[in-house]
Formats: sequence, structure tokens, C-alpha cells
Amino acid sequence: MPRTTTRFDVAIVGPGPVGAVAALAMAKQGFRVALIGPSIARRDGRTVALMDGSWRLLTELGVTQRLSDEAAPLATMRLVDDTGSLFRRPPTEFKAHEIGLDQFGWNVETVTLSAALLDAVGDEPAIARFDHSLSDLRADADMARLNLADGSVIEAKLVAGADGRRSAVRAAVGIGGKDWQYPQAALTTIISHSRAHRDVSTEFHTRSGPCTTVPLPGRRSSIVWMVTPEEGARLMALDDAALAAAVEERTHSILGALQVDGPRGLVPMGGLSVERFSAPRTALIGEAAHVFPPIGAQGLNLGLRDVAALVDAAREPDPGAPEGLAAYERSRASDVRTRTGAVDALNRSLLSDLLPVDFARGLGLLALDSIAPLRRFVMRQGLTPSGR
Repeated sequence: MPRTTTRFDVAIVGPGPVGAVAALAMAKQGFRVALIGPSIARRDGRTVALMDGSWRLLTELGVTQRLSDEAAPLATMRLVDDTGSLFRRPPTEFKAHEIGLDQFGWNVETVTLSAALLDAVGDEPAIARFDHSLSDLRADADMARLNLADGSVIEAKLVAGADGRRSAVRAAVGIGGKDWQYPQAALTTIISHSRAHRDVSTEFHTRSGPCTTVPLPGRRSSIVWMVTPEEGARLMALDDAALAAAVEERTHSILGALQVDGPRGLVPMGGLSVERFSAPRTALIGEAAHVFPPIGAQGLNLGLRDVAALVDAAREPDPGAPEGLAAYERSRASDVRTRTGAVDALNRSLLSDLLPVDFARGLGLLALDSIAPLRRFVMRQGLTPSGR
């Protein structure tokens, strides 16, 4: 029996947060959208800090009203050099009111965000969900053809690969990249604490990478603690009381007495940089296009900038036209590579105990603390999802 082929304007592979936002944004532009792939979401202590621009994008898509009781504002972001360096600076604080905002953004559990986005997708009649994985993708000058694991066939004028670091879309269209590992893993969990966080996120820079506390509603915060894989395994084996004590010691008791108040996870750290961001009829977004450690709340926010840039480039009647994809390529190249390079350099500088590296990092923090225009420029970076 011949297979039935369903035709769409846009096919998005990967139903995670970036893919779901892309589907909603493309549907809002009037495109018929297929969102492809099984939903895999589990609570593992991970949260996402949605910066101001990302939050505004989600507001435009009608998603933030679904998150209002689950998200906490980030009004102050504090950096603490806890490396023991001879050149360490006093803590540096960035306050949202310095750039005219009440908060830099909002922090929410990743699984909560994913559920809210998929609920919004389900309410959008212009989006069709396909729960099976991609098995093959072929694209020519006029159309892309996607074969799914259940035998379904989809044709689309534009394919957006939002299927993560090991992207099947990227492999299918032959986009190469550089993939690397760090000698680190990120331990994630949620804690409750005796002191109020006062909407302050604190990032302790240590010799194994950052350890960050990020506010959640009430007296709760998420923890992202970069450690060696061996230390991560040891911490994961602790009971809740011992893990809470270890986190309290690492964060110098700034939140008072702690209790583990949620699940925990351990994520190996790595990076990815791709040769290009597009191919005929195809664009890469999110972690299919870039991966780096969770420093400065850049990961998902950069993926949402990808979405905004792709929506800007997609035009009726052909969202995958060569000129649109060329515009997308130009818009993402500088932004993604600059941010990937900056996060990679900062992370590697923490892992090094060379005095010149410590001096350069200390000088950078001094500049951020002392030069007001530079402070404001850095704070504004990452707050808009626009790629322009």
C-alpha cells in the first residue's frame, strides 16, 4: 500500500522547548506546522532562566500565563570569585534596575516549561504533532521530504532541526561540526532554604566551574554545580541531608540552612560548534546548532534567538527559500560564535590555575564592576531574542 504524504509549510524536528517555541511562532505567522518527535521530559532538578527578551517572546505566544505561579523573577545577578586566585575580586552584582528593568528574567523548572509549551502546541490548530522519530530526511531545491519511524511521510518547504546535540537533521543534511567534552559534569537539584533569596541569583566561580543558585518561588532555589565527573558521582550517591550540607558549604551558607527539595541529576559537560547553520530547505536551531556549559543563562535563550531569527527570515509563500536561509545564516553566525567562544573561554579560565589567566579574569571582573557603560552593555546582552 502506498504511504500517505502530508504536506506542511514548516516541519520542526524536536519537541523540546526550542522546537515547541519555533512551532508556536511559525504558526502565529500563518504557516502550517508539523512538530515531530517523541516527548521526553523528566524532573531532574534542571531549571531555565528565561531572560527578558525570551520571556517577552513567550508572552507574545501566550505561554507565560501558564507559568505565572511557577516562575521566580531574577532581579540581581551576583558573581563571586571563589577560585582562591591571588587576583580575585570582591563579588560583582548586576541589578536589573540599572538598565530600566524590574527583573532580568524569570526562572522556572525545565519540565514545567516543556509541559506548558506542549499544552500551548496542543491548543494551536495550525500545528500537527507527530510522536515518532525521524528516520530519513532528503531535501532538494523545492521541497524537503521526511520519513518517520512509523512510516509516515511529511513534505515541507522548510525543516528546522531542533533535535539536540546529536541531531539527526544535522547529520542527514551533512552539516559538520566540532564536538568536545569538558572534564566536568553539572549536578542539578532543587533546594529549600531558611533565608529568603530576595530574587538574587549567585554564581560562585570555582576551580571546577561555576556553582549557581537561581531563585524559584518561595524559599526555594535551583542549584547547578559544576564538578569533576568523579566528584559528581560521589555527590549523587549522598543522601539528601548530606547533599544539602555539601551544597550549603559550597555556597557559604548564603541561603542559610538547606534541604534538598526535588530530584537531582548529573549531566556531562561538552560543547558543539557547527560549520554552518543552514542547508537547502533546512535550518538548525537550539542545541542542534550550539552547545556550551550553563554559564550566564545563555543556552536556551540563545536557542530562542535562533527561533526569532528564523521566523524573521521565513516569508510567504516559501519559508525555506534560499534567500531567507541565507539571511538566517548571516544573522546567527556572529551571535552564536561570539557567545559560544566567550562561554568556552570563561569556563576554561576557571579550570586553569595559571597566573596570567587568573589576572585576565580578575581584570575583566574589575572592568565590569568599575565601568558603568560596559556593565550596562553586558547586562543588555542576552536579554532580547532578536538575532539582529
